[in-house]
Amino acid sequence: MRIQRRLRSTGLALAASASLVVGGVCALAPDAAAAGDTRDGPTVTIGDGSAHSYVTVGGDGTPTATGIRMTAAALDGLTSAADVPMQVFRLALPQDAPETVFDHLTVDWNPHGHEPAGVFTKPHFDMHFYMIDSAAVGEITPMRLDFIPRASNVPPARYMPAGYAPAPGPAVLNTVPDMGMHWFDSTDRIGPGFDFQQVLIAGSWDGAYTFMEPMMTRDWMLTRQSVEQQIRQPEAYAKSGYYPTTYSARFDESSNEYVVEFGGMVLRAAS
Repeated sequence: MRIQRRLRSTGLALAASASLVVGGVCALAPDAAAAGDTRDGPTVTIGDGSAHSYVTVGGDGTPTATGIRMTAAALDGLTSAADVPMQVFRLALPQDAPETVFDHLTVDWNPHGHEPAGVFTKPHFDMHFYMIDSAAVGEITPMRLDFIPRASNVPPARYMPAGYAPAPGPAVLNTVPDMGMHWFDSTDRIGPGFDFQQVLIAGSWDGAYTFMEPMMTRDWMLTRQSVEQQIRQPEAYAKSGYYPTTYSARFDESSNEYVVEFGGMVLRAAS
């Protein structure tokens, strides 16, 4: 799956300090900056438009959502060259925002789709919300001597979203360089005959839950439909941080932007 992909990005360090822990949920001291607003990350050019990350902040100074805003024009002027399997656009998170479990984001344009054949071969976007830093992502390469054992180190089931499972076959063959292993919601029944429009998948590397990934076709986005769903949660968390409980994708008519968001942030305590 997507063995040709390469990602090199810069990320921000993640840190979380808990002041209260109750039943796996902990509270942090409010952010020192102004609360109840939206912090925007740097703008990046995509196609004929642009995109940027954002973090919304609640009245108590804690993060409530993290997402991507992409202008309508970003779906135009994209490459379709046969020799370009994928373009990666790196989105830094706003530096003045309270931290979440996410370290950095990417928008990946796949003009010809990718493996598995007949499933994800439509032109589409993959949007990675990484929970590890860019250096760790860059180390996911078959060139390293310990790639096979690390790729084969599947996280304990309790640390992955309930009901998700990796693609069939050997772990090492399902681990994409510069990304990791991809996991699918069993209720989506992804396989031959799957009508791919939009889907939410998860990812891992070396025994850890490492990313959340909305995938959506360009054609589906052009219909300007919306999706909103609860995110399947793990039974336990390997590290503390603000994790989302909801996922949504929609078109904002007022700003002429596509909005992909992970919201309902809850601070989970590592167990």
